[in-house]
Amino acid sequence: MQLKHFSLMLLILIAWAFNAVAIKWGVNEAPPLFLTSLRFLIVALVLVPFTRVTREQIPLILKLSISFGLMHFSMLFVGMTYTDAGTAAMIVQLGTPFAMLGAVVFLREKLYLINIFGLLLSLAGMIVLSGSPTLSSVKGIVILLVSALGWAITNLLIKNDSKLSPYTMTGWVSLFSFPVTSCMSLYFEKNQLTDIHNASWHLWLSLLYSALVCSVLAYSLWGGLLRKYDVNKIIPYTLLSPVFALLLGITIDNDEINILKCSGSIMIISGAFLSTLNVRFSRKEPVKV
Repeated sequence: MQLKHFSLMLLILIAWAFNAVAIKWGVNEAPPLFLTSLRFLIVALVLVPFTRVTREQIPLILKLSISFGLMHFSMLFVGMTYTDAGTAAMIVQLGTPFAMLGAVVFLREKLYLINIFGLLLSLAGMIVLSGSPTLSSVKGIVILLVSALGWAITNLLIKNDSKLSPYTMTGWVSLFSFPVTSCMSLYFEKNQLTDIHNASWHLWLSLLYSALVCSVLAYSLWGGLLRKYDVNKIIPYTLLSPVFALLLGITIDNDEINILKCSGSIMIISGAFLSTLNVRFSRKEPVKV
């Protein structure tokens, strides 16, 4: 990989990592579901006018609005109210081994012993991380695991039907998700308009950054890299994003650091990396489920 492309990739990963910090700023000042709804609205307004979908693509978009919009993004925003940015990013990273396991079960893909070890290591890391004082709520753990599961399901849906372009998917999924999260906010939350009126620049930066910089700009740059290099050569680097999120949270927000948080994070990232390897160390057939 050329140095300029490697540098661009690192900037994209840092941009995605800072998104966790930005979301944390936002949910500190406004209800998370309401904030998610505003994010979906901004993305839809920016992308939908320039993209088109066919009638045949509507069912997939509806499914993605549940897995990506409702499960992943909404639960990520809600989960951020229970812990710090770095811890949340680490838990959501479990979406990688979840997706690998789902590909075996539903898409009949191969799973090698090293992948199984990676899955188990990630789950063990989650257990270690759950003992950290930064993640003391079982409810918060469950919500963030749902977000990770939503990310995994989204990847499986896209892999099974990849005709949607990234911009089309992001824009129209946001459009379909907006009314759902808005209704949920109206039912479960209160004082939304008051919080918005009293919000500081942190909230507005959170919204604009998450919607425009993270989803629109970084996504387009990443798509350019995917067109230049093999997927298997750059996807493993995405595991650096939660590491950057952890470091940014400690540096910018003075997030707590402790041995359980560090150990659990290392185990999750290492396990996620091993679960993506397409390697076997013997002549035995890969495991099939």
